[in-house]
Amino acid sequence: MTDDIRRHAAERILVLDGAMGTMIQAAKPDEAAYRGTRFAGHPQDVGGNNELLSLTAPEMIRAIHESFLDAGADIVCTNTFSATAISQADYGLEAHVAELNAASARLAREAAASRATPERPRWVAGAIGPTNQTASISPDVNDPGVRKVTFDGLAAAYGEAARALVLGGVDLLLVETVFDTLNAKAALYAIAMLREEGLAVPPLMISGTITDRSGRTLTGQTPEAFWVSLSHARPFSVGLNCALGAGEMRPHIRALAEVADTRISAYPNAGLPNEMGGYDETPEQTAAHLGEWADAGLVNLVGGCCGTTPEHIRAIADAVAGKPPRAIPERPARLRLSGLEMFEKEAAA
Repeated sequence: MTDDIRRHAAERILVLDGAMGTMIQAAKPDEAAYRGTRFAGHPQDVGGNNELLSLTAPEMIRAIHESFLDAGADIVCTNTFSATAISQADYGLEAHVAELNAASARLAREAAASRATPERPRWVAGAIGPTNQTASISPDVNDPGVRKVTFDGLAAAYGEAARALVLGGVDLLLVETVFDTLNAKAALYAIAMLREEGLAVPPLMISGTITDRSGRTLTGQTPEAFWVSLSHARPFSVGLNCALGAGEMRPHIRALAEVADTRISAYPNAGLPNEMGGYDETPEQTAAHLGEWADAGLVNLVGGCCGTTPEHIRAIADAVAGKPPRAIPERPARLRLSGLEMFEKEAAA
């Protein structure tokens, strides 16, 4: 499968799916729907815990995957963005993390298999979100040394989720929406430990998020520094998602494309959120941006994040169809360091 996806990625721009959360919200499940019969007596509210729907409403989740595949997605992401013990603690469901990830992997695999053909394989990316904690920033402005989470705690949470996704048969692992690079390093460490145990860990995708028009992550890194911080993992792809619409994301994708010697992924929101927190960018508008990025040779994988629907993915797939993927550059071996910005030692004269 690894060789297969790399071959296809060399031949064409691959299309990721759109926003699972947007589709779930459109279905308007209530508290009872989230609980199902199994969790009817759970002592805490679970409304909004989208990952739980993989257990209590699997038909809904499978149908969302199928709708994105029918729209032209090559890769669907598992419904596991917050399926870690740290995030599930908000709902008192930490004990179900392995099951949530395994069930979500199975649903995505079933959907992908139902749409795959020998000429057009479909793949599943095991989604691992950033958790709702940060290892780099204090939650208390009066005490900068305070943390609610440790590196080891993050690694344990990421490792539990990643193990279940790998055993569930995902084709890729996607560490996504990274706002704190130290969190991502904990995820990469946990995944490396799975390899040490002998698990057949699939290729790795990493996707950061630029939190505003400053062009930096929440913890202050530029896209170039973000790449250097994580490049040791030799990922299948690196890219950006969420936070910004395509119009605002383009310069940061260009910056990544100029320094990363791997594939570039981009799945922006459907524009910036409006006053009500919704997204107004039409499929045609989003697709026009990503089609231009393809023309400019910036991307290898494209899709959508918040606010994007199957209609957005269909338009995006049409916009990049037949356009060559970005050529992966060969970068000379040099000393590269990263803090908030990248430092690269110049070649000797």
